[in-house]
Amino acid sequence: MRRRRSLRDYAVLVWLLAAAVVAVAHRWVPESTWLMVHLVALGALTHSVMVWSAHFTAALLKTRDDDATRRRADVRLGVLAAGSLLVFAGVPTAQWWLVVVGATAVSAAVLWHGAVLVRDLRRALPGRFRICIRYYVAAAACLPVGAAFGATLAWGLDDRWHAAFLVAHTMTMLLGWIGLTVVGTFVTFWPTVLRTRMDDRAERLAKQVLPVLLASIGVVILGSMLGVRAVSVAGLVLYAGALIWWGRCLVAPLRAKPPREFAAASILAGAVWACVAIIATAVHVGRSDDVELASGYPMLATLWVVGFLLQLVTGALSYLLPSVIGGGPRVVRAGAAEFDRFATVRLVVINGGLIAWLTPLPSWVKVTVSVLVLAALAAFLPLMVRGIRASVAERRRAVAGVPAAEMPERRSAFTGDGLVAGVAALAIAISVGVGLDPAAAGVATVGSAAAPVAVAETGTTVRVQVAARDMRFVPASVEAQPGDRVIIELVNEDPTTVHDLLVGTVRTPRLAPGERAELDLGIVGQSMAGWCTVVGHRQMGMTFDVVVAGSPAAEAGAEPAAPQHSHQGAGDPDAELSAVVDPVAPALTPETVRRYEFRVTEVPLEVAPGVWQRRWTFNGGSVGPTLRGRVGDTFEITLINDGSMGHSIDFHASALDPTGPMRTIAPGERLTYRFTANRAGVWMYHCSTMPMSAHIAAGMHGAVIIEPEAGLPEVDREYVLVQSEVFLADAAATAEDATDLDADAVLGEHPDKVVFNGVANQYDQAPLVARTGERVRFWVLDAGPNRATSFHIVGAQFDTVYREGGYLLKEGVDPFGTTGGGAQVLALAPAEGGFVELEIPEPGRYPVVSHVMVDAERGAHGYVEVS
Repeated sequence: MRRRRSLRDYAVLVWLLAAAVVAVAHRWVPESTWLMVHLVALGALTHSVMVWSAHFTAALLKTRDDDATRRRADVRLGVLAAGSLLVFAGVPTAQWWLVVVGATAVSAAVLWHGAVLVRDLRRALPGRFRICIRYYVAAAACLPVGAAFGATLAWGLDDRWHAAFLVAHTMTMLLGWIGLTVVGTFVTFWPTVLRTRMDDRAERLAKQVLPVLLASIGVVILGSMLGVRAVSVAGLVLYAGALIWWGRCLVAPLRAKPPREFAAASILAGAVWACVAIIATAVHVGRSDDVELASGYPMLATLWVVGFLLQLVTGALSYLLPSVIGGGPRVVRAGAAEFDRFATVRLVVINGGLIAWLTPLPSWVKVTVSVLVLAALAAFLPLMVRGIRASVAERRRAVAGVPAAEMPERRSAFTGDGLVAGVAALAIAISVGVGLDPAAAGVATVGSAAAPVAVAETGTTVRVQVAARDMRFVPASVEAQPGDRVIIELVNEDPTTVHDLLVGTVRTPRLAPGERAELDLGIVGQSMAGWCTVVGHRQMGMTFDVVVAGSPAAEAGAEPAAPQHSHQGAGDPDAELSAVVDPVAPALTPETVRRYEFRVTEVPLEVAPGVWQRRWTFNGGSVGPTLRGRVGDTFEITLINDGSMGHSIDFHASALDPTGPMRTIAPGERLTYRFTANRAGVWMYHCSTMPMSAHIAAGMHGAVIIEPEAGLPEVDREYVLVQSEVFLADAAATAEDATDLDADAVLGEHPDKVVFNGVANQYDQAPLVARTGERVRFWVLDAGPNRATSFHIVGAQFDTVYREGGYLLKEGVDPFGTTGGGAQVLALAPAEGGFVELEIPEPGRYPVVSHVMVDAERGAHGYVEVS
């Protein structure tokens, strides 16, 4: 029996370990945020609720399990695990039927569990604390309702209903299935963990609030389904009020014996974060529209999962696992000593890190803090194994009659050294994040504003308040006398992106929305020009003038009439590329709801053999991933901005208000972009943050293939080529030396490279392949931002040309029915797309080019190897 129990305990370890793996590898895991949340909530927490509510019910009702009862319990846990796995597989792969089957299995297991609790409650003799089991039964009744809402979400809904079902699903599961279980358990468990007597009012208060808690969950669901947010908020407020009324019975045990062990402190921290999460959820639901509600939910998920659920489960298991192994106080002490290891450090890092993560920190600081918090949470896993093994070993010694070793008087697990170590660890993590991106973190450049000029000081300080908004500085200048001291107070009033101000050689830090900084220019003797250094912002008009009387105006730099550099021949054409973008078109899969995560990063990439540039990317690639679907399919895009400035995404395949899902989001934010594809074609998507030309040229673009409802004729091979332009600020030969694009060259329309799929001449080194007689389809998109393309394959002819949603030629037949036609090029303006088809009768090496020949020579060139 002990072995079976330990295996059930280790199931929690498996789910938590899987969540930790997804957290580490989240960039490469589809639906990683959803998976992390549900591996904890549906995996670890639901398993724990099933196991421990049965354990507490048996203890309270004084019932004993026989072998048959234990076998049936194992079957229920097996059904629960199988159903959970189906859900975990179904959502990332958009297989709705898997989600439905999995949710049904999970619901069946929990309902069976609830029925067993009802049976045991009816059979038991009258006694105290039967209300706790009623909480468990009510919680079990909530889960199938929440699971049904969740399965409906997986089907794919418009924004209105997605928001409604999202609130209904999450609140039914968190407040109902988890929340009611926690309240029912805390009646007796909280004073037990603190090792003190309970408040005499505990049972009576629990009876009073159960109907109120159930009613409040119903109000939240009703408000969500009716689309009346105020009603949902009222339900959340009612739930919080009932918790406060009941929670009075938890205060007396806490005062009598404050936490001295990790278990009690972690549970207390989880309870505090649960209150914060309920308040934050009510505020978010009340203030957000349908689109904002979904895009802001990951932040709420962090509060619920990291703050509440993980600290609750780790704290509860730290107490329960040593206790239920049996063998007396010596066994409990042996196990608890392992669970209490590094208690102070872990709690400080987890809770302090969560507080820090919720503040508007730069993205790299959030990354380093998140890694530290993850490490502190993951430390529970080996400690859990060590604790179970220590308890088991001590129990065996007790059974064998080995006397217990003398143990010192048990002291508090919390130490001043641990507090210092936890704070120091957080400080180091923040410092590392700042070091990775000092400008975004708010570290200003130090120096003098201008070369010193001999001038007598006037003793006057000119102070001006300047706002950065709408790609302008307001006001855009300040006037001073020679010898005045000039101080600029800059505030970023742009709600979506960062700005700074450089004057001479001094610069403010990069300011997030709402932040402010002071720029002290010192004593001025001549006029100076300033600008925002974020790429492209200066070219959009973010310039600032310091005008000193009697001094000629300084030049901020004008738009170049001709290239100010010559990088067109940069790089070594014989150098081997470090990576080649796979040009093969993705296959059309059968699902109708297609979910993708787009993570914005700013990373060095090779743009030509031996030439590197810092690219702004969707998912870290030279070109954004190609998506594919049919007319009528729903696309759900989660955009996460891990960059250093504001970014956005605009899908031409959608027909939506640009101020909604296409809006710019600040670093560290995310949004959900949902649309239904209503028309066929190959459509562009791109970052639409201003200056749009710079964001597209930096790599933030890609293609979406939408097939007609009836589909397209099958071909033997399909390739996707997205043409775009590269503007080099320098000819960096290594990733370490890579810099951002030259925004002046973008403005002047002077590209250094014109490329297919983000890299010049890459398909010279890794040619596309075909065989004679095969039918090959080339999807082509001109992403621009400025230059048209004339797609051509030297030595070949096209018998099918499809451009912008319609056929110009289909297997030699034109729209008027004339047969025998052919085409030599597919001409596309920027943002246009289409495809061509052909069969090549002879083996050979056929050049693929843009027949705008200067662009072919700039890198829009490759080969098709026909064998």
